[in-house]
Amino acid sequence: MAGLPGESGPVGLTLALGRLRALGAKGLRVALPIAGHPLGLSGPPEFNAHALEAGEAVIATGAALGLVPEVSAAGPEGDQHIEVVWRCQSVREAPPADVPSLGEAERELAEALRDATEVLSRLNVAGSGPAAEAALEAYRARAERGREVLAPGYPPRAIRVLELAQRVGALVDIAYMAGGDGREHGGAVSASEITARAEALRPVERTSRRAQVAAYNAYVEERERGGL
Repeated sequence: MAGLPGESGPVGLTLALGRLRALGAKGLRVALPIAGHPLGLSGPPEFNAHALEAGEAVIATGAALGLVPEVSAAGPEGDQHIEVVWRCQSVREAPPADVPSLGEAERELAEALRDATEVLSRLNVAGSGPAAEAALEAYRARAERGREVLAPGYPPRAIRVLELAQRVGALVDIAYMAGGDGREHGGAVSASEITARAEALRPVERTSRRAQVAAYNAYVEERERGGL
């Protein structure tokens, strides 16, 4: 971790977490912002810009500090590995943007999935083609294997919400696969159908990300309410 107050240079994660605790941090919140949706952020603009570029960030509760990952490849070509340095910066002490409660997230997921399924079925523009089929097979394999999505100690509802949010996110990716222009148009054969599909998927994708943030942050929320 780099930029940590009280440290002259980068330090290891174990020392960094201890230092954050000494600085008053009581927990860590996840943020998953994208352009036009600073999900989980609280400012200032400089930090938000870095988090938006990375697509993710971590905000310390109890200390006005945030962490943004900087990912780079190191080593000779053919034998490279990925390095991640968490850059510590000052943040504004304010409620995170647009993060729902677990109950709200669960309800919104069910509604968004139902509405999008109805629209996509009517338009007959579900994702298709080799890329979508491969993604669907991979999704099915993951679902069959099962996995522990959160660390022990999280509320059962958080696990349920995260699993549903990840399923919804995977289905959105399958229906809207990346192609040569950034999207693979699947069964949508006209510009109006492509536009209609995008409009149907956009709120579902947004809801999925909001629910994931709510689930990841549920442990901190429970502790702040005295439930843990």
